[in-house]
Amino acid sequence: MQLTHRPRRLRRNPSIRSLVREVHLSVDDFIYPMFVMEGENSRVEIPSMPEAYRFTLDLLIKEIEEIYALGIKAIALFPAVPEEKKDLRGSESFNPEGLAQRAVRAIKAVVPDIIIFTDVALDPFTTHGHDGIIDDNGVILNDETVEVLVKMSVSQAAAGTDFVSPSDMMDGRIGAIRQGLDANGFEDVGILAYSAKYASAYYGPFRDALGSAPKSGDKKTYQMDSANAREAIKEVYLDIAEGADIVMVKPALAYLDIIAKVKEATNVPVAAYNVSGEYAMIKAAAQLGWIDEKKVMLETLLSMKRAGADIILSYHAKAVAQILASGYCF
Repeated sequence: MQLTHRPRRLRRNPSIRSLVREVHLSVDDFIYPMFVMEGENSRVEIPSMPEAYRFTLDLLIKEIEEIYALGIKAIALFPAVPEEKKDLRGSESFNPEGLAQRAVRAIKAVVPDIIIFTDVALDPFTTHGHDGIIDDNGVILNDETVEVLVKMSVSQAAAGTDFVSPSDMMDGRIGAIRQGLDANGFEDVGILAYSAKYASAYYGPFRDALGSAPKSGDKKTYQMDSANAREAIKEVYLDIAEGADIVMVKPALAYLDIIAKVKEATNVPVAAYNVSGEYAMIKAAAQLGWIDEKKVMLETLLSMKRAGADIILSYHAKAVAQILASGYCF
């Protein structure tokens, strides 16, 4: 055959494939979500998330020292709040001595250079499990909720967080939080906005980890409809206009098209959350021997980078860092 172009020339061995690879996974791409709980010297595996744990603060710090040595430079912190500290308005969320605030201070004292992203939402702190304050008719009150989210953000900033990460999807919360941070002298604290967060069925294992599932109803009046794409761009533009430093699409795997659209439409860093359900599916299939866990995990994460994600929040982050450190070529 007289062929001018033979694309297979660029695939014929691992070195060439690596040389011309369009997208690479790096340990610098990842934020590692971590769960902290009350107590001492304990870690509890999350049944629906094999090899993911809730840590007491002392063991969490040891785990952070280990991942930092592997090159992971950022964590997303989620507190498992005891039931007795929950109420209808999520008041514990802005307690200066709350679990998240104490954790931030303790982590920074030991690993000062780790970048901490703290979650801003009320569902771990409310008895009803919703991300906002509810009226007598079961309606989520947007503006009243935002007032609490601002208090929560300022308290996290005072504890030493690097970024607050509003995941609630209330209207106008980014602008209000930015104003609140600036008014209290926290101009350097960034905002990672969960800008396009969908009302997804992929969040189940995460809610198991924090005990934060809604006790009634669903979250479809504030999280996005899974059928919508243009709406995601509107949400992203609003958050950027209000002061978001980084925008995020959540979940990632079923929303690769949204990641690509957001990347094309913006000039700020784009994050994607490889959520608990996506993680659990890979783990479950691997345990049954149906897939090669390492290869499927890396291919899945690579798809998010290829779609346009600059940053990936993933429970696989530690495993990826270990694989990359071993020199594994994929």
